[in-house]
Amino acid sequence: MITGIPGSRVRRAAAVTVTAGAMLATAALTAAPAQAVSAPTIVAKGGYVMNNANAKTLYTKAADTKRSTGSTTKIMTAKVVLAQPNLNLDAKVTIQKAYSDYVVANNASQAHLIVGDKVTVRQLLYGLMLPSGCDAAYALADKFGSGSTRDARVKSFIGKMNTAARSLGLTNTHFDSFDGIGNGNNYSTPRDLTKIASSAMKNSTFRTVVKTKSYTAKTVTKTGSIRTMNPWTNTNGLLSSYSGTIGVKTGSGPEAGYCLVFAATRGGKTVIGTVLSSTSIPQREADAKKLMTYGFAQLG
Repeated sequence: MITGIPGSRVRRAAAVTVTAGAMLATAALTAAPAQAVSAPTIVAKGGYVMNNANAKTLYTKAADTKRSTGSTTKIMTAKVVLAQPNLNLDAKVTIQKAYSDYVVANNASQAHLIVGDKVTVRQLLYGLMLPSGCDAAYALADKFGSGSTRDARVKSFIGKMNTAARSLGLTNTHFDSFDGIGNGNNYSTPRDLTKIASSAMKNSTFRTVVKTKSYTAKTVTKTGSIRTMNPWTNTNGLLSSYSGTIGVKTGSGPEAGYCLVFAATRGGKTVIGTVLSSTSIPQREADAKKLMTYGFAQLG
């Protein structure tokens, strides 16, 4: 009995050693993939990325915190326009002085539309999404809202934007403007904005517009002549600096900081996401690139 005790202790010690070794080996194997793809650090206060194919979340940072969205609001503006029944993209809209006065009064980004010119809905969408024209946004809201006055039509259009948000099941989004120049009650979240963009990207016209780097509109003047506008350049620098980028929209403002809703396709896989409240144009692009690269690495 006594002579058997040391032997059993040796056997137990050997078993513990083997078990510990196995656990260490297992830990090493399971840890390797996580080390290969570590979540990036971004400067933006909020960020979100998902697999566009199935809406699976790939990255979050304060993804459900409400923030001012700046001109990324215009994604919903375009989505509402493109959802109108019997939409005629070649229908002409006459540019009103009110649109020009509005951008001047607010020192807002503009497409430099000329009062009295007739501009097609399609052209207005390019003017909305490329140079981020608040004059184009105003024209579209006036055209596609309902009511006997311009104010009523604009209010109606913003109502359509909120209805569209609710129809997507978004509970952290509210619009009080057609362009992001809000009155203190225009907000969304990285997750919600990504879902809005993903929904908008189902429309072929929207996809075509937001991946266009430059567009030159030919409008009809008061006298019936053709005016060739100065080219509209897309404010989304990712289109030229990140391979596979297919959209979507920039935004900025004193309250919003620097925002970017982005999407890219590589190897037949698409990631889509948002950064809100970054610190500069280069930084929001750097943040977005990190998140897209991380997203693609997770998708393999």
